[in-house]
Amino acid sequence: MSSTENTPPATDSSRTGDDFLNRAVETTVRIGLLVVLAMWCLDIMRPFIIPTAWGAIIAIAAYPGYRWLLGRTGGSARLAATLVSVALLVTLIVPTTMLSGTLVSGIQGLSTRVHSGSVEIPPPPASVAEWPLIGESVSRTWAQASQNLERALEPFLPQIKSIAGGLVSSMAGLGFALFQFIFSIAIAGIFLANEHASLRFARAISARIAGERGEQFSDLAGATIRSVAAGVLGVAIIQSVLAGVGMVVIGVPGAGLWTLIVLLCAVVQLPTILILGPIAGFMFTVQDTTPAVLFAIWSVLVGLSDNVLKPMLLGRGLDVPMIVIFVGSLGGMMSAGIIGLFVGAVVLTVGYKLFEAWLDQAEPDTEAAGDSS
Repeated sequence: MSSTENTPPATDSSRTGDDFLNRAVETTVRIGLLVVLAMWCLDIMRPFIIPTAWGAIIAIAAYPGYRWLLGRTGGSARLAATLVSVALLVTLIVPTTMLSGTLVSGIQGLSTRVHSGSVEIPPPPASVAEWPLIGESVSRTWAQASQNLERALEPFLPQIKSIAGGLVSSMAGLGFALFQFIFSIAIAGIFLANEHASLRFARAISARIAGERGEQFSDLAGATIRSVAAGVLGVAIIQSVLAGVGMVVIGVPGAGLWTLIVLLCAVVQLPTILILGPIAGFMFTVQDTTPAVLFAIWSVLVGLSDNVLKPMLLGRGLDVPMIVIFVGSLGGMMSAGIIGLFVGAVVLTVGYKLFEAWLDQAEPDTEAAGDSS
């Protein structure tokens, strides 16, 4: 009898176990390769993720203007996208250049005046010393600064140098951010020029994620981004421009720097009166009463303008409560920076609509249970 005849035949269970093991190993290898490929692609695309995200946001926000230009350029998508990109670049570069020039000249002029002793600070009013807790120290420092500003600043030189170094690094960061925005505007122009392909791609991703409601949520995300762009950034830009005009007219030193600070405060939803109020108080000490009062009134109007503009622009055209968009914008910016201003609003709005859809689906089930009883 041969050895082959003595070998027991393989059972079905062992053959099934071998097949399962082979499939498991093959699946594991495939998943591992896909993970490696995805991580590799992510590492390659990492420098372009933020500019591309900004490009998509800018394209969505500028889409109504693009459609308006498209109807006036004979339907030329490339020409309309180019005009939108040029307009956005001019809107970004021109104020930035003017702001930088005003900021640099203001700092240089202030430094020259401090060293030459030509900066005149009036002595403190007698009422300052009566302020609780800080009155005496403020009055003493103010009086010393009115007599010799350079000597009064000597104890604060380390802090001033630290702040100056921070400003220099911040300006370098702003330069990089400006380049990033220019690159994002170019990407936005590409998205707009390929409008139909971009829209199909966005809706295809939404359909894969949300199924039948994918197109609805894609349109909702676009409308939310446009609402946030108008209701948050638009209002912040309007407030900063109005504040800057008022400061330039009345002659506030370093108006460009203060305009930038007002813009940042408005973007992070802080009251602009926190900046304009002290400036208005300072102008009463260096200007005549009439222009100082007019600037104070102007500052209050600028600070209150967001109470009128935000209800008009934020959430306009959306079937979503304004508070949802506002909380999403503010919370997103606190957690993810300026891009979170949009991402937070979109995520919270989509989450709100999903929750609303879930509640709508639960109501028929409740009614059916009540009818059966």
